[in-house]
Amino acid sequence: MGSSLPPESALAARLARALKALDEAACGLAQTDAQGKLLYVNATLCRWLGRDADELVGRVRLQELLTMGGRIFHQTHWTPLLQMQGSISEVKLELVHRDGQRIPTVMNAVRREEEGVVVHHIAIYIARDRDAYERELVLARKRLEAAVAQARRLEDEAKDRALFAEQMIGIVSHDLRNPLSTIHTGAQLLARFDPAPQQQRVIERIQRAGERAHRLIGDLLDFTQARLGGGVSVSPRPMALHAQVAEAVEELRLAFLGRTLRHVQEGAGDVQADPDRIVQLLGNLVGNAMAYGRPDAPVTVRSLCARDRFILQVHNEGEPIPEELRARLFEPLSRGHSDASATRSVGLGLYIVSEIARAHGGQVQVESSAAAGTTFSVDVPQPLQAAGPAAGDPDPA
Repeated sequence: MGSSLPPESALAARLARALKALDEAACGLAQTDAQGKLLYVNATLCRWLGRDADELVGRVRLQELLTMGGRIFHQTHWTPLLQMQGSISEVKLELVHRDGQRIPTVMNAVRREEEGVVVHHIAIYIARDRDAYERELVLARKRLEAAVAQARRLEDEAKDRALFAEQMIGIVSHDLRNPLSTIHTGAQLLARFDPAPQQQRVIERIQRAGERAHRLIGDLLDFTQARLGGGVSVSPRPMALHAQVAEAVEELRLAFLGRTLRHVQEGAGDVQADPDRIVQLLGNLVGNAMAYGRPDAPVTVRSLCARDRFILQVHNEGEPIPEELRARLFEPLSRGHSDASATRSVGLGLYIVSEIARAHGGQVQVESSAAAGTTFSVDVPQPLQAAGPAAGDPDPA
């Protein structure tokens, strides 16, 4: 068996190993007196600072190795906290290397009294990764705050532009009615002087153009009222739905000469609604069907009355509405097809339809397929006392 060291030698060896382990620890170790003067520094901390132990121990105070902000913190927080609570945990401070480079660290300290002398034991950890992470968090927060502020500015600008545009639409639309009324009145007067057939056709074109412009202005004014005033105004009163729809269909036939427009009615026809708005709604739906439906196929208007509701439907054949467009079909300035032909509307008609339906407490829906065509349905609930007799009511489905 090999010889063993005497007990004193073994103890000395273990002590030497322990001191070496402390000197080469993965963290910086230091001891200071109550005023911060360094009493001990390990080799790790010396390497971080680029200094020798002889330069530091007994010559330098811990606070002198800190940045200016760290020195202030040491005086105002470090020393008082150690005196009051005896320890400090995870204090982030920056040490200064011999060459002036800043070293981000996290420090823990414990206050001890040894043989009547106050000593501070300090463990120091490099915190470059943590510092970089925290700086990135701060930068990310600043970027987020800047993005939020920019988004709010853009939102405010968009609201201002939208409000200005809506106000301008209302002003322009209102001011256009006077010259259009003059044109319409002039065309009516010319028609009384027994014009030649060719002149009569020109007068009729002027009248039809004026009527289209008048309807467009009405849509623009309704759009402005709906966006600025909270919705389209209606004045419901008792009305004969089928008779009102039949009269509107007859007028629309004159507006769409050469096209087939049919009217189908079901159930008793007494309802509560705004007659003018119902005619406007119907005109917009029929105009939409004529614009996008197949020219050689009929457009069918159905008016259905039940005990608790009435339904208006407008059906046309032709290319179906793409699925991706249906979700925003009733939004202002949108169309049911991607075709932006100049012969078609600016995209307010269906929005006005939905607003009129909503003002009556109802809703509008659309079904569209290549096989069945396109059907817009306006469903308006009714008070039971305003509806016709229960017997013979149609099934709207």
